[in-house]
Amino acid sequence: MLVVAEEIIIQDWELTEQFVRASGPGGQNVNKVSTAVELRFEAERSPSIPPQVKSRLKRLAGRRWTKDGALIIQCDETRSQARNRDIARDRLVELIRKAMVAPKRRIKTKPTYGSQQRRLKAKKVRGEVKSMRGKISGED
Repeated sequence: MLVVAEEIIIQDWELTEQFVRASGPGGQNVNKVSTAVELRFEAERSPSIPPQVKSRLKRLAGRRWTKDGALIIQCDETRSQARNRDIARDRLVELIRKAMVAPKRRIKTKPTYGSQQRRLKAKKVRGEVKSMRGKISGED
């Protein structure tokens, strides 16, 4: 059981952990011991997560979200299997907490009168500079 917030508690059946061999340097340890963890969370089927949180979680997860609605988090940071497992679980909790925060609605605003005037003045000055360029007629 994983407690994310008071209203969101992830049950054990929703999580699946698979330990695989880590990549990268580590000597013989990396060839012998399966320390990297692949945490799979069945987010789409989870009864404890509200629908609006699921949609935000899907957007935040990006490529980690599978077609069947599962969220996969991989961790191979340390040489300890238990520590990698804890890091992966912490990442999952953090991602769900981010998804719980609803984004603020943007309020449309109009540009101020002063900013409009400054913009138009800058355009006029720039136009005058460009109009001064070109061939000079008269003396030849």
